[in-house]
Amino acid sequence: MSVRLYIGNLPKEEIDRQELQAIFAEEGDAVTTKLIKDRKTGKCRGFGFLTVNNNDQADQIIEKYNGHLFKESAIKLEKALPRTKGDEGEEQAAKGNNTPAPAPKEGRREKSKKSRRGGGSRDNSSNTNSDTVQPDPRWAAELEKLKEMLAAQQTTS
Repeated sequence: MSVRLYIGNLPKEEIDRQELQAIFAEEGDAVTTKLIKDRKTGKCRGFGFLTVNNNDQADQIIEKYNGHLFKESAIKLEKALPRTKGDEGEEQAAKGNNTPAPAPKEGRREKSKKSRRGGGSRDNSSNTNSDTVQPDPRWAAELEKLKEMLAAQQTTS
């Protein structure tokens, strides 16, 4: 089973995949690289992926190449998080962006997006059954303090 490694801290300039592949050339043909580029400018977005054959090889490569200089930047290697169905792109999968999407503002309707592949429409029933906006759980305690302060201020006025 192949293992994907995240390669971070790449310079944000024009880089060829072959340049990145050359770093790992001594590992053989079993190692493949993928460089993530900006669609408009064609420059590197600062990260890429490395695919290896197994976990043992992945651990050896991480140990060997983590901190290796590539165009005056020390690259960072780690095992990539698995992609999930709801991810918007590879960047989220790579960085493990688990922050929830912002809740839609009241009074606005969400625009439905059609699939580029011509499939059926998406089911957004999970968003429509809740009329209240739930606060971000990371800030719930702070929000409660603010509510108490506001209530105390209103009672004294």
